[in-house]
Amino acid sequence: MSREVVIHTNQLTKQFGDFTAVDAISFDVYKGEIFGFLGANGAGKTTAMRMLCGLSTPTSGEARIAGYDVYRETEKIKMHIGYMSQKFSLYEDLTVGENIRFFGGIYGLSDQALKEKSRSLIDSLGLKKHQNSLVASLPLGWKQKLAFSVAVIHEPSIVFLDEPTGGVDPITRRQFWDLIYDAVDRGITVFVTTHYMDEAEYCNRISMMVDGVIAAMDSPGNLKVQFNAASMDDVFYDLARAAKRS
Repeated sequence: MSREVVIHTNQLTKQFGDFTAVDAISFDVYKGEIFGFLGANGAGKTTAMRMLCGLSTPTSGEARIAGYDVYRETEKIKMHIGYMSQKFSLYEDLTVGENIRFFGGIYGLSDQALKEKSRSLIDSLGLKKHQNSLVASLPLGWKQKLAFSVAVIHEPSIVFLDEPTGGVDPITRRQFWDLIYDAVDRGITVFVTTHYMDEAEYCNRISMMVDGVIAAMDSPGNLKVQFNAASMDDVFYDLARAAKRS
């Protein structure tokens, strides 16, 4: 694995009045890495991710995403990352093909590149018969796989995935992770939050947030050794018990 740093944070902090949502976190993420960003509800994960995506300005600290500064170069950051959320990723009142063309256009693909990408994506997902169907008519698992493929259609440096497999069955989750591995093979770095601890095992490294700070960070295997735990579930519960906010 390359040691090129694609996400760098130093003492990154976000305050809302007297409340410190993210408290001076520091870490690096490397090119081609699958980095899990875990924590219980209220731990500060979403706030931190919003800062890294250029959607929220930090109160203090430093961060560079794909080489761009989160204070001064947010528009450049947005063009070099992909983003997928469980809550909103596709327009359900557009067809499969229309969603692909819409997001490809947003990411600045040329007409020719978009035509080629669209054809390749529809074929690889097995959606040829459904390219003119409204996204709302698709099963959830297909929606999630399409949403991920659209998020990386422009081959970004980093893709941010916010609980991307929520609500889908275990087989579809496994297929989704196959898409993630394919993206990593192409050099895309994956920054993922999840509530499924079995998925944490798929990550190269994991950061565990508690009450706005990083309470632990290492590979899944090393974390299980450190906490004398049989599974990542046990590690998570051990750390979450110490949380004071929810």
